[in-house]
Amino acid sequence: MSEVVSFPGERSVPEPEAAQTVAAGQLRAFIERIERLDEDARALNEDRKEVYAEAKGSGFDTKAMKTIIAMRRKDPDQRHEEEAMVELYKAALGMN
Repeated sequence: MSEVVSFPGERSVPEPEAAQTVAAGQLRAFIERIERLDEDARALNEDRKEVYAEAKGSGFDTKAMKTIIAMRRKDPDQRHEEEAMVELYKAALGMN
């Protein structure tokens, strides 16, 4: 008697036992890899929070730090273009 594997919204269709074993094994491996990556990501996020807390404790403005980090991730040309547009808008609103 072979097992029936079905997912929500799909019809249950019996498959040959060998194919089910391979597919179930592959699926389990993918799920477990993703779970490990999620766990690693949570650990990294906790580390990041600790670094921000340490920086804040040393008197640094973490909001400004996050802005700088976001700017450093961007392509320099894109960043300069965005900065120029912000300056143009500020001038138009009399904020300079």
